[in-house]
Amino acid sequence: MKKEKSVSALPPAPYIGGKRNLASVLTRLISRIEHRVYIEPFVGMGGVFFRRKTAAQVEVINDYNGEVANLFRVLQRHLIPLTDMLRWQITSRAHFDRLKVTDPVALTDLERAVRFLYLQRIAYAGQVRGQHFSPATRSSRFDVRKLVPMLEDVHQRLAGVTIECRPYSDILTRYDRPDVLFYLDPPYFGTEDYYDAPFTPDDFGRLADLLAHLKGAFVLSINDQPEVRDIFRAFEAVPVVTRWSSGTGSGKLPLRGELVISNRALTDPV
Repeated sequence: MKKEKSVSALPPAPYIGGKRNLASVLTRLISRIEHRVYIEPFVGMGGVFFRRKTAAQVEVINDYNGEVANLFRVLQRHLIPLTDMLRWQITSRAHFDRLKVTDPVALTDLERAVRFLYLQRIAYAGQVRGQHFSPATRSSRFDVRKLVPMLEDVHQRLAGVTIECRPYSDILTRYDRPDVLFYLDPPYFGTEDYYDAPFTPDDFGRLADLLAHLKGAFVLSINDQPEVRDIFRAFEAVPVVTRWSSGTGSGKLPLRGELVISNRALTDPV
């Protein structure tokens, strides 16, 4: 495999199911699997994508949530107008509630990106549905002095990346090749309703069937449940213990079990 350039950035905002505490394990495992093309069908806020130390020759990120895809497209192509608009936002419950009820369909792409980023950075635990204002307990999560440099890093990281907004099944079938590595971070089993994109319990079986027919490699992370082990029983699975944090900085939650699943041999993730 051709030598990759060194890259890294922080995700632009919290997001439910983010992989802050598991990212180091996942990026290490992903780096050990030979690939030329790297694709994330469920990118969310890029909890793994942005924490990778190297970039593949070809990269594709996808999320069926149109607000996610729009934010990344604006960050990739219109960083300066976006940051100019962000400087006028104030952190207040009233402004949060006003943006929350604003229909994004009526907004420009730039306005949509500002609205979504603002809500994600302030909402409790990175929620995307049923969002609640989360008062800052340690530092403001919408301090433009810190936010703008972070977004500049994201802008640099997105250079040359293809951004899609399609169903995961379309991404898997459209891009599958022997030199492709898919990293998949679907909704956790039993938490499908927390995400603002269509995904039902039946989709886990559909996903397993699609993965069984891939020409390329995949790595999938998900919560460790008996049903999950049964659905993905055809693949290698490695249990990993991590903490599911609320993203508020208010303390650690108990340790939880996760599974890293792949159609390739997984080396020791620790």
